[in-house]
Amino acid sequence: MAKQSRIVAFFLIVLLIGGIIGATTKNITQGINLGLDLRGGFEVLYEVKPAKEGEKLTRKTLLSTVEALEKRVNVLGVSEPNIQIEGNDRIRVQLAGVKDQAKARSILATQAKLTFRDINDKVLMDGADLKAGGASQTFDEQGKPSVALTLKDADKFKSVTEQVLAMKPDNLMVIWLDFEEGKDSYKAEAAKVKPKYLSAASVNQVFTQTDVSIVGNFTAAEAKELANLLNAGALPVELKELYSTSVGAKYGETALQKTIVAGAIGIALVFLFMIAYYRLPGLVAVIMLTLYTYITLVTFHWMHAVLTLPGIAALILGVGIAVDANVITDERFKEELKIGKSVMAAYRAGNKHSFLTILDAHITTLLAAVVLFVYGTSSVKGFATSLIVSLIIGFVTNVGGTRLLLGLLVKSRLFDKKIGYFGVKRRDVISLSKGVEYAPTKFDRIDFVKVGNRFLIFSIAAVVVGIIAVSLFRLNLSIDFSSGTRIDVTSNKTIVASELKADLQKLNIDPEDIVLTGTKNEGAAVRTHGVLSKEEIAGLKDAIKSKYGNEPNVSTVSPTIGKEIARNALISVLIASVGIILYVSFRFRFTYAISAVLALLHDAFFIIMVFSILRLEVDLPFIAAVLTIVGYSINDSIVTFDRNRQLYKEKKKIRSAADLEDIVNMSIRQTLGRSINTVLTVLLPVIALLIFGSESLRNFSLALLIGLVVGTYSSVFVASQIWLILEKNRLKKGRTKREPEPTSDIQV
Repeated sequence: MAKQSRIVAFFLIVLLIGGIIGATTKNITQGINLGLDLRGGFEVLYEVKPAKEGEKLTRKTLLSTVEALEKRVNVLGVSEPNIQIEGNDRIRVQLAGVKDQAKARSILATQAKLTFRDINDKVLMDGADLKAGGASQTFDEQGKPSVALTLKDADKFKSVTEQVLAMKPDNLMVIWLDFEEGKDSYKAEAAKVKPKYLSAASVNQVFTQTDVSIVGNFTAAEAKELANLLNAGALPVELKELYSTSVGAKYGETALQKTIVAGAIGIALVFLFMIAYYRLPGLVAVIMLTLYTYITLVTFHWMHAVLTLPGIAALILGVGIAVDANVITDERFKEELKIGKSVMAAYRAGNKHSFLTILDAHITTLLAAVVLFVYGTSSVKGFATSLIVSLIIGFVTNVGGTRLLLGLLVKSRLFDKKIGYFGVKRRDVISLSKGVEYAPTKFDRIDFVKVGNRFLIFSIAAVVVGIIAVSLFRLNLSIDFSSGTRIDVTSNKTIVASELKADLQKLNIDPEDIVLTGTKNEGAAVRTHGVLSKEEIAGLKDAIKSKYGNEPNVSTVSPTIGKEIARNALISVLIASVGIILYVSFRFRFTYAISAVLALLHDAFFIIMVFSILRLEVDLPFIAAVLTIVGYSINDSIVTFDRNRQLYKEKKKIRSAADLEDIVNMSIRQTLGRSINTVLTVLLPVIALLIFGSESLRNFSLALLIGLVVGTYSSVFVASQIWLILEKNRLKKGRTKREPEPTSDIQV
């Protein structure tokens, strides 16, 4: 009866999970906020400066600026804008889904300082004299669109009109929006066909009412926009753009579709591998991975988090990391079955021995993700947020959930004699009576210490060559680090670089380089040295859309931000490395920590070296990839070192270097198959992203691919060899573990 109840409980839980996912997934996915790189829109980082010299920038001023910007965003009709204060003098604005980006940019940055002046540009009244919400769009007697204003003080308006009337024949009241002292003047603008001022009305009598009408060369929409802008109020500060990026809606939609397809292919390959290789535990893993994906999406929905393109990549990558927990446990489970233990005993031993290894691996990756979140910019923060959520949920579902479901099957005793269901062949099982502690592996004939010495020499030589190569070739830095403007053009036809260059030069934009992208050169990435103004960006977008059919993506980075990003990237790698050293030292020993960190720095440098030699662009997602590898590549080292530490403890006495070499060989042999499988389950979604994913994630995926492959190599041939060298040095100094000398020959 107990057997049946556990099997029934298993199927009821699976049906419950399937039912909840099937019934609610559609609503949850529709309710998740997509970032501007998926919906289109733009993001801008402003440096906030006091409006007047001598004024101090306070927290209150920043908050009132955010409030004013939110009112302006409401004018645009953008739902769920993201406006945040950063530091002491910056505000970041993200508007996903905004239709007219040029208009949005103009409305946000416009000071909206209304002034009434005479022809000598003397201020008579300003926006402070307007009644709150007192602007509205109307029509004059001739039916032309106008803006009606309601003033606070009739007496003040009477005094002002008296002053202007006394200036006959120059009795004009000039109404300005954002008059720039020392630059603008009525006399300079009056002769122009389209003067900068809003209107210049003759004052032929003294007015005592509070109603004023601005009649200019407006359309009804422009008059309404001006009225809304005046009602939103003037900004209490000046805003200077430090960084901006804009994404066309079509580009974002295409990127989303490609990334979802790539993710589905990658995850499906992981599912097939788990079921084919681990059988019943693999099936349980697939169920929990499905639950993991669902709960991650639910969490994003509850958090009202913004899901970006790098965020989806992190979610897909998280599936690979989450499955690691299953691989580590299932491999240990298989090892215990192979040495003759019963299914129940093997299950318990596998869970017991694998838990701390899984915990260590997750915490080290989590350390890197937290550093990314703290020091990263918005897109990198999105990646870090998704990675942190994925790691936590993955640990809960693929450790706790997997053990619950697999435990029900094992404890039902239905599979006691059916070890084939756990991926173990009967011929590979050694009788328990033989007392074999560790099952033989396919790598037992390989002397990893001897081979490893050669590979360590190769790695050292490669690093030296790499240092020379990087110093000669340098890094192909994106505008994220070098400052400037990046323009991504997409077309329905083949783009000719020389033709595109000519088109840009007509707009007075001199491209530094043009790189064609796509299988048929239907895309192009353009970089320029200078930072384009918002007016130049608006003109560029119109011209490119008119000729190539799609609105281009445009990103600008000021030199100030470029330097900050470069500095923060270096700080991130250093902090992540120090954090990992401290954690691994605490959990293992300092020699393990130093070996692991030197190996992961070796991995990070290999990625940098390849990108330098191949002249691939180094951008913010690249830094996210490097830091992910910093956190993840240590996983294999920890898996190997965990077995290393266990074997070390089992040695009653370390007598010679041969004992240490024996530990290294055995630990690698016993864990290499597990390491290959864990990295394979992460490589599958990464390869899918590389082949089928969005173009903007191509270099990110390639950096991950290089890091994962090199990380597996370094855990075997670099980290273990460095540990061996350090431990041999400790042995010479007499610091290795010694068996206590007996105090008496009498045995009890």
